[in-house]
Amino acid sequence: MASAVERTDDLVREYLIYRGFTSTLKHLDSEIKSDKEKGFRVDKIIDQLQQLIQSYDLMGLKEYWAYLDRRLFSRLEDVYRPTVNKLRTSLYRLYVIHTIQMKNAEKTQEFFQKQALELQAQVEWRDWFALPFIPAPEQNPIFSPYFSRQWADTFLVSLHNFLSVLFQCMHIQTLLSLTASPQPVLLSFDSEVQRITTVQEDNEQIRQQLFILQGESRKKDEDIVHHKLPAYVQHMDRLGDTELDLVSSQRNVNMTTPSRNFFSFLPQTRRAPGKAAPGPQSSPTQASLGRKDPTAVMQSVKAKDLPATKDLKMPTVSTATVDLATGHSRQRRQKDHEKERKELFSKLPPQGLEKKNDSDSDAQTEAFPEQMDSTNQMRVCEVGGAAVEQPFIKLSQEEYGEHHSSIMHCRVDCSGRRVASLDVDGVVKVWAFNPMMQTKATIMSKSPLLSLEWAAKPDRLLLLGSGVGTVKLYDTDAKKNLFEMSVDDIHPRILSLAYSPSGTSFVCSAAAQAAHSSMVTEGDGRVSAPVSGQLLLWDTKTVKQQLQFALEPGPVAINCTAFNHNGNLLVTGAADGMIRLFDMQRYESALSWKAHDGEVYSVEFSYDENTVFSIGEDGKFVQWNIHRCGVKQSEYLLSQDAVGPFVLSGYSGYKQVQVPHGRLFAFDSEGQHVLTCSSTGGVIYRLNKADTGLENVLSLGGHKAPVVTVDWCSAMDCGTCLTASMDGKIKLSTLLAQKP
Repeated sequence: MASAVERTDDLVREYLIYRGFTSTLKHLDSEIKSDKEKGFRVDKIIDQLQQLIQSYDLMGLKEYWAYLDRRLFSRLEDVYRPTVNKLRTSLYRLYVIHTIQMKNAEKTQEFFQKQALELQAQVEWRDWFALPFIPAPEQNPIFSPYFSRQWADTFLVSLHNFLSVLFQCMHIQTLLSLTASPQPVLLSFDSEVQRITTVQEDNEQIRQQLFILQGESRKKDEDIVHHKLPAYVQHMDRLGDTELDLVSSQRNVNMTTPSRNFFSFLPQTRRAPGKAAPGPQSSPTQASLGRKDPTAVMQSVKAKDLPATKDLKMPTVSTATVDLATGHSRQRRQKDHEKERKELFSKLPPQGLEKKNDSDSDAQTEAFPEQMDSTNQMRVCEVGGAAVEQPFIKLSQEEYGEHHSSIMHCRVDCSGRRVASLDVDGVVKVWAFNPMMQTKATIMSKSPLLSLEWAAKPDRLLLLGSGVGTVKLYDTDAKKNLFEMSVDDIHPRILSLAYSPSGTSFVCSAAAQAAHSSMVTEGDGRVSAPVSGQLLLWDTKTVKQQLQFALEPGPVAINCTAFNHNGNLLVTGAADGMIRLFDMQRYESALSWKAHDGEVYSVEFSYDENTVFSIGEDGKFVQWNIHRCGVKQSEYLLSQDAVGPFVLSGYSGYKQVQVPHGRLFAFDSEGQHVLTCSSTGGVIYRLNKADTGLENVLSLGGHKAPVVTVDWCSAMDCGTCLTASMDGKIKLSTLLAQKP
């Protein structure tokens, strides 16, 4: 840390000399000499706040406190938020008292004029608006304690102690790698350079190993006819997006064809850097088995009639020798498959591998049914007695941990390049994950934010709905608000936003205030009666409200909205359990039916847009036919972990309950699989045509708290699943689809 600070100081000096800021350079050098801690100093912070108060710099005081809140206080747990708010209130009161004591009435009035919108809703400031009009406020029983020197000293000491404990705890947590250091972004260049260097070295090692494997596969093409590598494996050292597209187009329908050999190279290319690469005369498979004549073994296997081994449900010896890593690269992490490979083949008798007759190969296959069956379970899953290949491979899982409270919404934009996530504190993070995970923008609003949605055209724009009846259009590239639209005061909570694919309009769902909030403690009652609401259509060109949809049988809060691919249809799910389908060319309701007992939490069109899927408070996941009003095509019962309300248990019996806000399910690019929430991560199910129930095909895992919203972004064969949980962590799982 100290070395990074010193290098940064040298860079700043060089910049100041280049710009000719000699006086600034002198001040910098003098302050650096007196600086010992090379970071935050509590006494300096207190002095700076007092200086801003004495100079009547209200804007500077607000900006400095906002900086402390962004860099320090936002990293605290939610239980400390009331303490931070009380300290901020006392700081503002100290400023007002100072203006009155110095008899500067102009600054006193300026404070209440500029802070009126922010403070008028706070109960602790209700009596203070009369302060400028009281002749002798220091004698007033309400304000007299604040004019004493004892109160000011007590407040400054309390702030000093709070910051001291905060810095000490953050330092300990940083050493234990429990949280990020509150250092400036400029000082993080060391870790970024080190990370990029490590990634480049890993890529180079993987490239070299792929090149070696490519050369070995070409050398064995003539000897191993039945296991000849497909054409798309060539030039794997330069495998990119275009090559992945080629891979998907050339896969064979038969699972046992040589095209599966492509996956057998994936785990071998991701070995630990410390292992030496195999030489050109011996393959990695040979090295692990200690064999001297692989050609002889392959010939003995080719001559054997292999279908008899299907009754044992285990891979053949030829699959184990050439397609060794195929089964092990499906479900588990790299460390697990390497360990299982060693366990499996350490038990193989060497003499059994060197014999060339058919009877020996039979004995070798029958000798290890237990070991081979464990491998087979990783590679295939049984559906109705038939072996079916797993549809996805989880290549990696990364974590985004910039949020410090439970997530409400997490959405990928239309291009699949950026993600917008919103937590219950109203903080929005816009971040990218390709080629590396990086925060692009942080949005903090005075009013609480409740919903968000990406614009279709252009995709850099983000819609933000608040809890005070406003919708903002935010430019994530320019990092500024473009427009702000206001809804009536009767329905201030913006629950859902849906941007039309045409890019000319968006739909806004506004609701009245409810007795419960998004995060309540256990024991608080849920409101049984549906909340009043309205559904509005806004024109993005004129930034004006176009119309208000008729919601029958009465005004009700719309929880979720979704357009079809061209924006001609809009489906909504409401708090009264009704699903309503709107014709967006005529702007009228086309269909409506009772879908769930309780609220509808999430609703989406199917892949072919002939049906609609919904999840409700009753725990049901239902598919509806939109051509036959209210007719179910399928119905599945989900657990509370997938539906909500979501419960997070804490210490001393404390529990938090969160009502669903974001998407509870998302489909893959072909609509054959659905991603849902669970208590430990996302779960992917296969949607069967027959009503045989949901088939669990992959559990993503990785979370320590309940997942409350999901999203799925697909591009070619690679897909990205986002799962966001109540502890503020967002897992980004990269999948590789195995198309038959």
